[in-house]
Amino acid sequence: MKPEAPEAIIPEKRAAAMTAQGLWFNRLILDDLDVAVAARPDTLAIIAHRSESGRSESGTSKSLTYSELDHASRQVAHGLLANGVGAGDVVSFQLPNWWQFIALHLGCVRIGAVSNPLMPIFRERELRFMLGHAGSKLFIAPRRFRNYDYTSMAERLRDELPALDAVFHVGGDAPDTFEESFLSGDAVTEEQRPGPDDVTQILYTSGTTGEPKGVMHTANTLIAALPPLIERMGLDESDVVLMASPLAHQTGFMYGMMMPILLRGTTVLQDFWAPGTAAELMADHGVTFTIASTPFLSDLADYDGLSHHDISRFRIFLSAGAPIPRSLVERATANLGAHILSGWGMTENGCVTCCSPGDPAEKIFGTDGDAVPGMAVAIVDDHGASVAPGVEGALRAQSPSMFAGYLKRPELYGVDADGWLDTGDLARMDAQGYIRITGRAKDIVIRGGENIPVVEVEEILYRHPLIRELAIVAMPDARLGERACLFVGLVPDATLTLDEVIAYLDEQDMAKQYYPERLEVMDALPRTPSGKIQKFVLREQAAALSSPRSSPLSSH
Repeated sequence: MKPEAPEAIIPEKRAAAMTAQGLWFNRLILDDLDVAVAARPDTLAIIAHRSESGRSESGTSKSLTYSELDHASRQVAHGLLANGVGAGDVVSFQLPNWWQFIALHLGCVRIGAVSNPLMPIFRERELRFMLGHAGSKLFIAPRRFRNYDYTSMAERLRDELPALDAVFHVGGDAPDTFEESFLSGDAVTEEQRPGPDDVTQILYTSGTTGEPKGVMHTANTLIAALPPLIERMGLDESDVVLMASPLAHQTGFMYGMMMPILLRGTTVLQDFWAPGTAAELMADHGVTFTIASTPFLSDLADYDGLSHHDISRFRIFLSAGAPIPRSLVERATANLGAHILSGWGMTENGCVTCCSPGDPAEKIFGTDGDAVPGMAVAIVDDHGASVAPGVEGALRAQSPSMFAGYLKRPELYGVDADGWLDTGDLARMDAQGYIRITGRAKDIVIRGGENIPVVEVEEILYRHPLIRELAIVAMPDARLGERACLFVGLVPDATLTLDEVIAYLDEQDMAKQYYPERLEVMDALPRTPSGKIQKFVLREQAAALSSPRSSPLSSH
């Protein structure tokens, strides 16, 4: 049985209001690509740097002009149709920041298929759920990337997922290569473009529960996030965007893939993060703008060889996804010679607040910005009433880029009749409307801008025969913002090491980025009179801990 096509939650009132206010443009990314091809056919759309080996800073680059990207996306569309993909079918691809990712999404849009980008760090446990939940028809992955064999994993998954018709791999010379099946044949000329309110993207987010949620976006909701940021940052077609954040993350998808097409500018893709490579790419290609999480900023600002590269064209680093310490902003401003701006957003709505290049120092160094044009934020108490400036409360957001529901979970949508979403974050707002994220009501750890699904990891560890009770909380980290700290109580006479915990999780095929990075063994975890573990007590203890004890992730 063919899975049902994803259906967006787009109330007529919302669609009418967004269009009337000029916040929805009722166009597709292909419409902007058409404009770019007509106006600047020979301009480089993509410069894709591909690392030759896992940690090497050496590599090769592939460049595509707008004309070449247009043709490649038409070839991909033809290949999708030839493999039975039609309107509403979900195409999942687990690719690094390679140019094929962009051609795939554009090819999907040409025939009305739904793109489902997946983070390269995901392994069988995560993919088994996501591909099955989405009803994916095709799955495209690297043959190998960072010394991991995606081919074997994909074939095992294919045997377990009846809706998955075919698996293709980028690279190699086998018959199932992406190159042979999608880039060597004819190009689509007659398209089946979707409507601007049809689902065009499903992106899974860990959120606060063990089961990932499939965030659905349409062309209208995705594109609505871009012009406000372009306006605030003062970007135009002369800008060159560096994207080292994964394209399978909303940051990379919106601002590394889509935004440069709207600008008719160039995006420089980096598939494996190394600050030396980033500095070299910035110098070689005249990069002017990037957006990435705090660890990227820290690594680049503190890179010893930075002075050997001419990055004088670089103007703006927008840091989002994790809190940015004031000391880092000051240091990075001096070392990079650019505006270091903080921002806040979610997979569900893109970047909602950020600072502006002309903001005073106290705003840039001490806040996460104010709402960009067309968007709004509010801080409310437990009863939904607005709080006074400077008072902490729950952060709510309203934006034209608000998502169109969770796949197959309409009851979780959570956007009220006036378009407000309870974000689950805690924040303060000053008298000028600038916010500062102070914490999260949600039970998550944000490691380098990536959500760790705490409940899911806890659920697996509760099955460990030596663990009697446990809790995972965030532990502050100077580079990554947060790391996961595991507190456990053990069965009598038992001992447990962090290495043994890691080995156990490794057996469960869990992504390594989700592993705890410090273990604290306690006689008993603090509890309320009703028996609930007091995580706030554990967070206070974790905040006082030093750097993580020996961890396989500590250098990542």
